[in-house]
Amino acid sequence: MNLESILFTQGFGSRRQCRALIADARVSVGGTVCADPLASFDTAALVFAVDGAAWPFRERAYLALNKPAGYECSRDPQHHLSVFHLLPPQFSARGVQCVGRLDQDTTGLLLLSDDGPFVHAFTSPKRKVPKVYVATTRHPLDDAQLGALRAGVLLHGESAPTAAVAARSRGACELELTVLEGKYHQVKRMVAAAGNRVEALHRERIGGFSLPTDLAPGQWLWLDDVQLAALRNA
Repeated sequence: MNLESILFTQGFGSRRQCRALIADARVSVGGTVCADPLASFDTAALVFAVDGAAWPFRERAYLALNKPAGYECSRDPQHHLSVFHLLPPQFSARGVQCVGRLDQDTTGLLLLSDDGPFVHAFTSPKRKVPKVYVATTRHPLDDAQLGALRAGVLLHGESAPTAAVAARSRGACELELTVLEGKYHQVKRMVAAAGNRVEALHRERIGGFSLPTDLAPGQWLWLDDVQLAALRNA
């Protein structure tokens, strides 16, 4: 693939803007500045740099973000900053989108991608991808509440109960809940229907992939093949 197309596919601007970056000697490959937009490179394992910042070529972007509180999962946020403020602008330019959403006050694992089938696979309720949340509750948990969550609780406005795949306490006011759906405010509504209240909520795992413990709030990473395989193997 030629260098202009490489920059274009990776979100570094329009083709004209990419040509200008190259002409201004701001792009290097293998540590060597390349001023020819038509120079061809093998994209397998390619790492190039723009203004000295390294960027790995990825045909498709698969990302994990440790979402902090106070960010909305939208390109057009209403009351808070967008999670895209936490990412390099190249991702927005290439059409990366959130794989499902977390409320602005919910923290933890958020997937993002520009691969449409991947996004659909992890948001469609038919796929039944398990998601593990850890909720801090206002009141101490008891067996009756845990049992109700496992058996199914009736959410306001719905005709059939919604049940957790698993529900267990990690402490007096700490609940680990596994759900398959992605309904609006689902965990908060389920806990309220069981007779308690969520004070803080954190998503810890999707499928078989857990949020890395060394990924700080606000940080992101590229997902590799091993991590993508873990996502698909709950």
